[in-house]
Amino acid sequence: MTAIGVVHGRFQIFHLDHLKYVLAAGKRCRHLVVGITNPDPTLTRVDAADPGRSLPQANPLTYFERYTVIREVLLDEGLGPAQFSIVPFPINIPELYGFYLPLEAVFYLTIYDDWGRRKLEMFTSLGLNTEVLWRRPGEQKGITATEIRERMAQGLEWEHLVPPAAASVMKKMGIPQRIANLEL
Repeated sequence: MTAIGVVHGRFQIFHLDHLKYVLAAGKRCRHLVVGITNPDPTLTRVDAADPGRSLPQANPLTYFERYTVIREVLLDEGLGPAQFSIVPFPINIPELYGFYLPLEAVFYLTIYDDWGRRKLEMFTSLGLNTEVLWRRPGEQKGITATEIRERMAQGLEWEHLVPPAAASVMKKMGIPQRIANLEL
């Protein structure tokens, strides 16, 4: 078991498949750092491997909202506050990694598409210790945050796609209503 592991994602609706990824990495380290990518517009860059991920409509939740949801989900899953940290992760600006992340950690990834392959290439080119938890074809990706945001916007059921703590916190924060009022 490694001392520190890092997972990452935009988590622009933290869903059940995100939770599987985070918990799988958490079992491999004593302390898990959850990096929230695209933490704010000034730290968000377009990448040709997945240009849509940088669009404002793909990033409706603030860093604080995502931090709060993820913290509550992990606590609800039984992780103690000392077992994890949640930090901004400006993924497209590698020269900033050392200001936010423990570079000696193992960086855990899952790969479904060109964006996943691009991140692995980027991390290894920087000399980061990486571990791919699983590689699957894109059609096996499962739940997407885009799908959940669209369901919220259309007034359809979405709660079954997210951990119960995520649904509860997002409702308290008014996130579903706000997303329903956005043009997606």
